[in-house]
Amino acid sequence: MRKKFGIAALLAGSALAISSPAHAAAQEQAAVQADAEPSQPDASDAVADATIAQAQAPDDTQSKLEMLQAQVEALQASIDSLKAQATTKEGKPSWASSKASWAEKTSISGKAFLNISSINHKSNGSDACSSCADNGTQTELKRFYLGIDHKFDDMFSANLTTDFRYGANGTSKDVLVYVKKAYLQAKFAPELFVRVGAADLPWVPFVESVYGYRFVENTLIDRTKYGTSADWGVHLGGTFGGGVVSYAASAVNGAGYKTLSRSSNTIDLEGRVSVNPVKNITLGVGGYTGKFGKSAENLPDTNHRATRLTALAAYTDSKIRAGVEYFRAKNWNNITTVASDKSDGWSAFASYAFTPNIALFGRYDWVKPSKEINPDLKDNYFNVGVNYKPIKNIDVAFVYKRDRAKNGTLSTSNGTIGGSDDGTYDEFGIFSQLAF
Repeated sequence: MRKKFGIAALLAGSALAISSPAHAAAQEQAAVQADAEPSQPDASDAVADATIAQAQAPDDTQSKLEMLQAQVEALQASIDSLKAQATTKEGKPSWASSKASWAEKTSISGKAFLNISSINHKSNGSDACSSCADNGTQTELKRFYLGIDHKFDDMFSANLTTDFRYGANGTSKDVLVYVKKAYLQAKFAPELFVRVGAADLPWVPFVESVYGYRFVENTLIDRTKYGTSADWGVHLGGTFGGGVVSYAASAVNGAGYKTLSRSSNTIDLEGRVSVNPVKNITLGVGGYTGKFGKSAENLPDTNHRATRLTALAAYTDSKIRAGVEYFRAKNWNNITTVASDKSDGWSAFASYAFTPNIALFGRYDWVKPSKEINPDLKDNYFNVGVNYKPIKNIDVAFVYKRDRAKNGTLSTSNGTIGGSDDGTYDEFGIFSQLAF
């Protein structure tokens, strides 16, 4: 009510101030009546105050013009006040502020690994083996991750990441979609965060971040299936000394993120500690112990607990990436067997960026999967390629891969390699990564 009167008083006062002193008295009476109505002080009060002051001023043209100017300024202040009440600080309508706040705290990301390549897969010198169905030239979408992150406040956030790929038959009817990550996070400080659900495990994602060419090939223990990248459970981690020391630990089901069940009566544990003692140097050690979800009463007896030790030393800068990864495992493939076994292996990788857009890279893996049961079994793998990065979020690499297993077989991310004598896997093509 007072705001409406303030605007009306301004219009009336502006006209009467130039006409006659009698009208000024009428304005004063109207102002007094308005003051009798209860209201909260706001910018429109200045309009009424200016009108009253104008009525009390000497009856000369100069004074009336000054009063009129004061009224105009007061009216502008009233208009600004009304606008401020109707909008947020960002200049958006107040009714849209809650929706905007939710959207601004949510981000969507994605990553796709695509390639077109020619494969020559043989076992004991023949390409007619059951594991050689991938022979030929073809296009492939190896992975597509779609992630949604939402931040509730400075402590709590959530993540959902799907893992999409074609199955072994590579047909549209054989599409596989997994929930790779689905967790609620509480970040108490840089030194401690806790995640509950499916989340990154401590070792494989850590090495991937140093290696830099996951879209070409999985890292050592992921390629040879002596580890995986995510699992369901409770995860914690953090950094100290401004990132000089970092750690991560997980208590998980053990069957990997593709399997969510309560079939196991044991918990698997994985941990890592890494340091950056000087600039560009990364050192890390990690460990795993568990039964991979195979310890339920309705499953065969578990005679062993699998264990694994891992280590990494690497140097990285804007041009060079070079490092060595090592692992040693016990009973990794023998949890339900009477016999025990040991495995070990190492991987050396390096890359050099001639320009910000072009880099040469290579890697060599050596693995001995069965040191006690089949000590003659060995696996040798290498890749070499040139990577072109036209923009920040796109990589296109020309790659040659070769994997050879002798005196037995080894299950890898490229299928089963080897035979009773030996087996080889050769692949040449274009591998790309798109991230957003």
